[in-house]
Amino acid sequence: MKVNGRTTVAKFKSMFKSEFGVSVRVYKGNHFADESDTLASIKTVKDPTNGDFEIHGNSKVGNVEKLFKDTFGIQIQIEDKTGNLADNNVTIASLK
Repeated sequence: MKVNGRTTVAKFKSMFKSEFGVSVRVYKGNHFADESDTLASIKTVKDPTNGDFEIHGNSKVGNVEKLFKDTFGIQIQIEDKTGNLADNNVTIASLK
């Protein structure tokens, strides 16, 4: 799944659910990000590439969450299929 700063929070969450079968939480500071915000508009890290990268099912949950923090300065939390926070040491594909 390709991610870039022009993607809205709502679109990112929808794409993530469609691609991996689980939900993701996106934060702006300590609160949930507005669905209409773009990832670039809420990022806290200056990145000249606008943060384009890909997420794969074989990526570990903790690594993807760290990638978002490092690239955008945005905290995300990936959920498991029951809606609880996923274990950081499992792959995204294993959450289905």
